[in-house]
Amino acid sequence: MAICFHSEGISFDLEKKIRHKKWIRQWIESEGKIQGPLNFIFTSNEQLRLMNQEYLNHNHFTDVITFEYGDENITSGDIFISIDQVMENAEFYRVSMGEELRRVMIHGVLHLMGYHDGSSAEKEGMREKENEALHLWLKLVKNEFRI
Repeated sequence: MAICFHSEGISFDLEKKIRHKKWIRQWIESEGKIQGPLNFIFTSNEQLRLMNQEYLNHNHFTDVITFEYGDENITSGDIFISIDQVMENAEFYRVSMGEELRRVMIHGVLHLMGYHDGSSAEKEGMREKENEALHLWLKLVKNEFRI
């Protein structure tokens, strides 16, 4: 099934698309799930805030909103990501834009897989899963450069 990357209302082109697709597929499989169609839509703070108001009745900025189309075994849906917010997060947490973007991308995937972040315990569990997924990314990159 396809993993697609789109921009809406902004000019953004994800680098290393094939590597990102491989990483996401492997992560979903490592969690015992089947990867269905996934769309990552990169957009602005304002666009995501409007979506947050319309669909979730929240009037604040956020970095990611997901719309699930799969079931408990199939990970499928649309993941809207604010590139503006990702850049702000990266600066705040003193990490690279790429690392923060991957954290937000996998956070959206985790929501599609049924993980939640409403309570402190759920947030901690999500952070652990994000870190595991980021470790998988580093492992994939390292293996690509082995001779």
